[in-house]
Amino acid sequence: MYLVQTYREYFSETRQNIYNSKKLKMPKPEVYVIYTGDRKTRSEQISFTEEFFDGKETCLDLRVKMIYDGREGDIISQYVAFTKVCNEQVKVYGRTRKAIRETIRICKDKNVLKEYLESREQEVLDMLMELYDQEEVMRSYLESERYEAAKEAAKEAAKKAENATKIETAKRFLQMGKFSIEDIAIGSGLSVEEVKKLARD
Repeated sequence: MYLVQTYREYFSETRQNIYNSKKLKMPKPEVYVIYTGDRKTRSEQISFTEEFFDGKETCLDLRVKMIYDGREGDIISQYVAFTKVCNEQVKVYGRTRKAIRETIRICKDKNVLKEYLESREQEVLDMLMELYDQEEVMRSYLESERYEAAKEAAKEAAKKAENATKIETAKRFLQMGKFSIEDIAIGSGLSVEEVKKLARD
């Protein structure tokens, strides 16, 4: 997403029409991930297809160079500090614009990525909001799927319970021996064939 956003801005700045048939001029991409977790194995690079599709050939692959450590005060350590502040603000304000704006304000006050944030504040805000929006869409989708599945399961359970009640009612009528198959079908809500089957059983 960062790469696409960067290319969008580049095409806009260089006034290139992405819908034109003329081939676009674009810089060769290099993609990096600054890893802040505690993974024991530290690969020099990771591949999109290897990580997500077991190395099977896909129409799209991306090789990302991994960066794990930074020196105090350098751009990498500042980025790590930024992510920590961001996580803290998300705990307070949720995944909102307020959380991002507070993150940017705090980091500028602490001289963390200050120059970058002053020149690209809107870009950082837009990219983080896009990430948050996508997470929210996915969360809503999963919740919706779970809700629909639960609703369907409840409907099925109610249907089974209703059918069990009809069967019990029909069995009682049959045991009494006073009613015709047709009357039992009407009284229980089962079909004539279902009552006949119960009578045979």
